[in-house]
Amino acid sequence: MANEPKKPAVVLEHVTKKFGRKTVIDDLSFKIYGGEVFGFLGPNGAGKTTTIRMIVGLMRMTRGNIFIQGHSVKGDFRQAMRQVGAIVENPEMYKFLTGYQNLVHYARMIPGISKERIGEVVKLVDLEERINEKVKKYSLGMRQRLGLAQALLHHPSVLILDEPTNGLDPQGIHDLRNYLHDLSRREGVAVIVSSHLLSEMQLMCDRIGIIQKGKLLGVETVSQFMEEGGGKVRFTVNDGAKAAQTVKDKLALNPLTVLTDAFELAIAYEKIPVVVDTLVNGGTRIYGVESVTQSLEDRFLEVTGGKQHD
Repeated sequence: MANEPKKPAVVLEHVTKKFGRKTVIDDLSFKIYGGEVFGFLGPNGAGKTTTIRMIVGLMRMTRGNIFIQGHSVKGDFRQAMRQVGAIVENPEMYKFLTGYQNLVHYARMIPGISKERIGEVVKLVDLEERINEKVKKYSLGMRQRLGLAQALLHHPSVLILDEPTNGLDPQGIHDLRNYLHDLSRREGVAVIVSSHLLSEMQLMCDRIGIIQKGKLLGVETVSQFMEEGGGKVRFTVNDGAKAAQTVKDKLALNPLTVLTDAFELAIAYEKIPVVVDTLVNGGTRIYGVESVTQSLEDRFLEVTGGKQHD
């Protein structure tokens, strides 16, 4: 049926994790679907990696459950993990073996992986020219790509990447972003990415979930999340401090940013003429008025209070 609801690839139901009396993950519930790149955001120490470790079975839940393609991580762990490819923290490889030998060694642990499939993933991550060199000669970025190839060998329907851009140069980050988009769209893979590079997450992700102090603040599309921040307008003037004080005193508006020759306000566009009239009547010379696009980083700091540590 065309209108049939899409089945989620990953479901978290009331997932909680405690260490002693301390609750580090507090009742997380959300869904991730095939064909999307889902970004998992939060300040350092918010619980992102702990959640990912529970999804891939490296850490037990205190309460709740996680389902991967309908298989419970608690009750049907083996079937759940067959659906998953993951790089959690830095990929570990045998440095005395070549990249190809590492992939062959890993392939032997999983039934049905052919030499052709190994060749496919090597090509996908663009390691064809270096795959027969020993891993000890690889840069960190190359090891990241080899780890990605390993995670993709068994055709997972869920791909989980914790800080996947570590060690990649700008071209490598660009290539990875394009590859993940293509993988999610073409293969219907649910890609889950955790990263502190918010500018990249803005370009890479379809939806994001934000976690702070172990609690989920919300799950939205990137565009929805940024639009909720409202409009931000920059006024370029002859005296930024004086103009900012004028709008505070006359209009009870609190500027977000005050510069020598400008200030910014979060206001609806229909209020711009009122601000302009007030400034002109107060003796301020106005040289420009422009909307300022809020970045994912701006909005993230706004929602989380700008705190990068718990």
